[in-house]
Amino acid sequence: MKTQPPSVDASLEVYAPRIIALSLLAFLLLHLLTGCQSATALAARNHPAGLYRLVSIDGKMIPCDLSHEGASLVVQSGSISFNADGTCRSLTVFSRLPRRDIHREVNAAYTQNGKELAIQWLGAGTTKGRLNGNVFTMNNEGLILVYRK
Repeated sequence: MKTQPPSVDASLEVYAPRIIALSLLAFLLLHLLTGCQSATALAARNHPAGLYRLVSIDGKMIPCDLSHEGASLVVQSGSISFNADGTCRSLTVFSRLPRRDIHREVNAAYTQNGKELAIQWLGAGTTKGRLNGNVFTMNNEGLILVYRK
């Protein structure tokens, strides 16, 4: 009696469930890894760490003339830097008449809730701000300050 070797169709019937299961497992692992990387990248984009330069106050581009609480001054430049450890520092350069530059540096601690930041200035109050990509906006005593990374 002659026996015939198994046909190709018979081999596929045996291995097809294994091939499908391995393909599905590979797809799920790839999807899981891609999802984790996207979440990490998103978290990094929403973290404020870095140096932001002051670009405008109340819609006026820097440098600008400003009158606040009865004082007239010229804001020359400004920046705010956020550190990963929850601390930050603001530096503003402005001048009053007679045109002498004053450098004001203030340290703070901040907390983040999503895109919202609460800055607790050392020896002063709290300022609320919002991070939107590379732009940080805050309302400081009625003045809207916009910073860009």
